[in-house]
Formats: sequence, C-alpha cells, structure tokens
Amino acid sequence: MEAQKVKSDLVLILDFGSQYTHLITRRIRALSVFSLCISGTSPLKAITDLNPRVIILSGGPHSVHAPDAPVFCDGFIEYVEKNGIHVLGICYGLQLIVQKLGGLVKIGEKQEYGKMNIEVISENSSFFGNWIKGDKQDVWMSHGDEVSKLPDGFKVVAVSQQGAVAAIENPSRKFYGLQYHPEVTHSPQGIKTLRYFLFDVCGINADWNMEDVLNEEIKVIKETVGTDDHVICALSGGVDSTVAATLVHRAIGDRLHCIFVDNGLLRYKEQERVMSTFKEHLHLPVTCVDATEQFLSKMKGVADPETKRKIIGKEFICIFDEFAQELEKKLGKKPVYLVQGTLYPDVIESCPPPGSGRNHSHTIKSHHNVGGLPKDMKLKLIEPLKLLFKDEVRALGKILDIPEGFLKRHPFPGPGLAVRVLGDVTEGNHLEILRQVDEIFIQSIKDAGLYDEIWQAFAVFLGILSVGVQGDQRTHSHVVSLRAVTSQDGMTADWYRFDSEFLDQVSRKITNNVRGVNRVTLDITSKPPSTIEWE
Repeated sequence: MEAQKVKSDLVLILDFGSQYTHLITRRIRALSVFSLCISGTSPLKAITDLNPRVIILSGGPHSVHAPDAPVFCDGFIEYVEKNGIHVLGICYGLQLIVQKLGGLVKIGEKQEYGKMNIEVISENSSFFGNWIKGDKQDVWMSHGDEVSKLPDGFKVVAVSQQGAVAAIENPSRKFYGLQYHPEVTHSPQGIKTLRYFLFDVCGINADWNMEDVLNEEIKVIKETVGTDDHVICALSGGVDSTVAATLVHRAIGDRLHCIFVDNGLLRYKEQERVMSTFKEHLHLPVTCVDATEQFLSKMKGVADPETKRKIIGKEFICIFDEFAQELEKKLGKKPVYLVQGTLYPDVIESCPPPGSGRNHSHTIKSHHNVGGLPKDMKLKLIEPLKLLFKDEVRALGKILDIPEGFLKRHPFPGPGLAVRVLGDVTEGNHLEILRQVDEIFIQSIKDAGLYDEIWQAFAVFLGILSVGVQGDQRTHSHVVSLRAVTSQDGMTADWYRFDSEFLDQVSRKITNNVRGVNRVTLDITSKPPSTIEWE
C-alpha cells in the first residue's frame, strides 16, 4: 500500500525519535483516519509527495539546543503555510515550532516527567474546543526544556501546575503545540483532544477503513505484478503471511504459488496442522518443503541472536530461489516477486533506511524478513501489510473470510524456535524439549479459556541446568521460562497476570511430562524494558 495512492485524508507524523511515536499513529488510525510515520528529517519532496492534510511533529529524546538535534527540512514552514496544512507539535515538536518561528526555548528550571496537572488559561481556545478558563486535566509529561518566549502571534492556552507552558496555538497560521503526550493512556483526555483537533479544527474526514485498504491493495498488486508475472508467497502458518497470501491470491489468482518451509524450528506438530488449514479451509495452493537438515546444519554452533536471524533469512531466500527455478521449468517463466507478511512494527523495530520513519531510534532487533534479507536477493518483494498493525491485519483477514480461529492465533516469530532456544539450537534435544513444554503451556491456556485474552504466549528454553529432586533422585536438568503478554499492536506489552493455581498446575504438568526439565520460571517483564521475545 503506497501512501500516496490512499484516497483518504492523510495525517503525516514526522518522527523525531520519541518512544511514543507509534502510539500517535495508532490513536489516529483508531479514529478512522489514515496516518503514516516518516523520519522527521525527511527531504521536502518526501513530504510533498504524500500530500498530507495534517502534519504532526513527534516528541524526541533531544534538546533543541543540541548541535546535532534533528530538525525538519528547509522549506517546511513555507510549504505548510502555502498549502494551508495544520501542524501540531508534541513535546519536542512544540519546542521545535517555537524555536523555528522566532520564540525561545530554555532549559527548564523544574523538569517535568510523568503525571502532571494542567489548567486552561485562555478563553475561546480553538484547540481545546468547549473547554473554559480554569478547566483542569491530568496529562503525561516528559521534558527537560521549556518555552520561555512565544513566537509572534501565538498564545498560551494551558499551563502545568508548575507554571510551564503546556499548550500553545496560532490558529491564523495553523500551528498548534502540546508540551505533553496526548497519545499515551496516561493522558486520559488525550484521545478527545486529538479527535477535536483532527475533526473540528482541521476538518479531517474519518473515511479510512479496512474495506478501502483491501480494494486499494488489490489494485496496487495488480498494477505491480501485471498480467503475466507469477508470484511466490512464503507462508509461515501465522496470521500475517496467511492474510498476505489470501489477499494476493484474490488479486492475481493462480499466478500465486505458496511455499511452506519446515525449517526444523517450528512448534509441536506445526507442519501437519498448518497444511491441513491451508488445504481444507483457505484453499490455497501450497507446496511444503522440509528443509530441517539444511537450516539446522547452518545453525550449528551459532549462539548470537542477530546471527541466527540473518542465517535463517538467507536460507529462506535460497529455498525461495530454488522454488522459483523449479516453477520456471514448469511454467516456462520464472517468478520475479516474493510476498511476505511484514508488518509495520517489524519495519519500525528493524530501523530501516532514512525516510522510513525511525532513523532517530536504535535498532531493537533485525526481523528475518526485514533486516535479515540478503542484499543480493533475486526476487522482488511485495509486502501488502507493511503499513498495518497486527489488529488491522486481523480485521483485514476477517473481510477476506479467513476463519476467525486462525486469525486469533498468537504471533509466532519468523525465525521460529531459534529465538526461543537461547544459545545453540542444535545441541542435545533442546528443540524437542521446548516443543513439548510449549504445547503443554498453550493447551493449558486454551483449556482455561484464556487464549483470546492473551496477545502472545510461549515457552523459552534457557540453556542452563538446575539441581532438582525427581523420583527421590537428584537431577541436574534444564530450566524453562513461560512468557505471556497482553498488547494491542506488539509495540508495547505487559505481562499477563495468571492466578497461582493455574501456574501451579502448568508447572506440575511440565515437570511431570517433559523429561529433562526440573524447573519452571515465569517472565514478568513488560515491553519496554524487554522485548516480547527473548532474542
């Protein structure tokens, strides 16, 4: 889905490195408005090509006084004013507006972090709607600098309980600013503020929906592939690749050729379960390739998680190239495109090149289908879901008539169990032990009716030994950890609170039924500071 082809009004977010930037995108999309995030330092042409109705400048970890502080491109002010584009600055974005339009920003005498109360001090604010002078609300602050002098034509709309500027506006120039973060849940009135700003102040239309996304994507795929080319789709058995395959199949029909690769890193009985679903319910043409030996031989002795991901990405592409060669013999024409179910969070976390939206942030991890792809890959990528979050993909899948039970499957990482066995995955019987532990854990969650409450649940093989007592004998066996989180989009997550009785039963089942495990632990860390997967 190319943003410039979306007919809906576009809210463009210029990202200056805030940990909350993705939440701005999510909150706006939840209002049925299409939003897209690109780098805050993108060239002017990247912005003009997208033709946004509204531009939001995100927060960031920098000070506007720092010599290397990121700023928007030359000509930005002139462009937005000439075209009547509304601009909202959030936190760092507000300070950037003030500085670039002739105001002053200073190091705050009292830094403001966390929950803070603000008060409206201006009558008839076009930004806060029907708020009146003296109204108060709690918001989430995170800044060290503060505004000391406003640019000409601006007025202060709200101040913090410490007296710092909390909101400013200049309706005639269509510039607005919030020193706090309306996108986080810790600002309870934040979504109302964003809603009023977009609909009442900016006149944005709430006309973005999954039906339009589907129709636009089908159109783009047809235009990209043409009428003769054939396409390969890598099916993992997960929601993302399945939705991507079904969408492409609807666009080009039998010119799509799906391949399911068993790399030896799958869950318990995954191959037979997934192939049955593809054949009986989705009616997708799928070739199953057992490449267990090929993958595990290349993984032998590898412990570094980034190296694991890159090896797996490379081996997948080699198999796809071989599959393409076989199809060429059969069809008389070699496929030139590869479909993958890459999602927006994958792109964000893999820290793509400038212009993609996150080059002021650190790489979290390379996803095998983003950062792990080899530079000399022969197939061209088609990624129809790369601007969507997981819940949006599920909504799209529902429109495509994919069974609800399949759409509710928990996410499974592309590198599979390679990132859930810490260390060398080829040692001993580690993979099989993990499969059995994971199966018991997931089935117990389903039996307890908790599966749909949890975003993702899985077991991790820790690669350490623990002393235990089993059958009145001393054991020196393996330790596993259980992880379950709740989330909306996978960008942030909190650990799921199981009751103690459930955990007791699961632990007993695992230690009684899985030979080689004598200790079960529970991961109770949120994201951040951790990631959902361990590697």
